[in-house]
Amino acid sequence: MKLTRARNKNLTIDGELQFDAAFVPSIAQRKNKGGLIKGDANVFIFPDLNSGNIAYKIAERIGGAIATGPILQGLSKPVMDLSRGCSVDDIVNMSRIITNL
Repeated sequence: MKLTRARNKNLTIDGELQFDAAFVPSIAQRKNKGGLIKGDANVFIFPDLNSGNIAYKIAERIGGAIATGPILQGLSKPVMDLSRGCSVDDIVNMSRIITNL
C-alpha cells in the first residue's frame, strides 16, 4: 500500500480490510471508521491465489458475476491463465482485455 500511494497520490486506497468492511458501508463504519473507502471498494486484492480463486468463483456461481482473469501484469506482455472450466465467452472476454492493454 505504501508503494502504491507513493506512485499515485491521487488514488484512493485503504489498507488490509476484511471483505465486508471493504464492501458494505454499514460494516465499514464499525470496522474501519477512519478509512477512506467506507464500504465502497471496487478492487479487491487477495493474499494468495487460493483465496482469490475461491472468492471469484463464489461471485460467479452464486452472485451471477462475470469474472475475467486472472491476468498477470508488469511483464513485457500480459499473461493470462484460463481455468479448465472456462467457457467460450470467458476466452473471448479475456482476449478483448488482452488486446486492449
